[in-house]
Amino acid sequence: MELRIGELAALFTAVCWTVTAMSFESASRKVGSVPVNIIRLVMALLLLSIFSWIRRDFPLPLDATSFNWFWLALSGLVGFVIGDLFLFKAFTVIGSRLSLLIMTLVPPIAAFVGWLIMGETMGWLHLGGMALTLSGIALVILHKQGQREKPGDLLVKASTTGIVYAILGAAGQATGLVLSKYGMQDYDAFSATQIRVMAGIIGFAIVIHFFKKWGAVNNALKNNTALWLMLFGATFGPFLGVSSSLIAVKHTATGIASTIMSVSPILILPATFLLYKQTITWKEFIGAVISVCGVALFFI
Repeated sequence: MELRIGELAALFTAVCWTVTAMSFESASRKVGSVPVNIIRLVMALLLLSIFSWIRRDFPLPLDATSFNWFWLALSGLVGFVIGDLFLFKAFTVIGSRLSLLIMTLVPPIAAFVGWLIMGETMGWLHLGGMALTLSGIALVILHKQGQREKPGDLLVKASTTGIVYAILGAAGQATGLVLSKYGMQDYDAFSATQIRVMAGIIGFAIVIHFFKKWGAVNNALKNNTALWLMLFGATFGPFLGVSSSLIAVKHTATGIASTIMSVSPILILPATFLLYKQTITWKEFIGAVISVCGVALFFI
């Protein structure tokens, strides 16, 4: 049986996204999402530098070409900064349920941009797998998040502006992933992530300066509980998660990798059941089964 390195790396990335989502959600509730965004990237840069120093004798990606630097830095700005900023803005305008549902557009957008830039194609079996996986995810999100919405929020959620924010967030994350693959070429995935993270830090520093949020960052650095949560999230997020996502797109089509990576809403169900004793409904269970069947098609 052929070893599907790209698909396995994408599945590991989904696991990492599940862990980091729970960590960053807890940290954001304590200190706010803006400080968490930049602090997590600084922590990830330190982890990546130490790892690269031990593994490659290069604490910084000084052996990268100008081609690598340009496209990977651009992907960091597009994915980390623009994508996340629009997504968080969408959360405040149309709520998490509709935002997460629109974010399921990331795989098809990534597949389209991958075809546009690199000529990547997907077979009918893979397209069917994408459709199944996204259908299962949508079923879970619609059901689980729908339970938390207030009836009075309906008008707000219909906001065209909020929907545009979510679409731009999805486009930013999808395009950032494709640009990562294009800029990485045969370069080391962890060092490539370093470049993306450095660009993300610079981008968020500009945003924080513009919105005068340095005081919030300073206060966040004084919250030890939040710092430990951010360190845990940074380890499984920008360090292991983003690096494994680059390994995934390096060894398989971007559309396939992004589809498998998007199953975090499914993987988080057993995690919340074990940790918080939250019950899993039949709709969530059916959605999870549909998604797993869709992902399985990528391994055939």
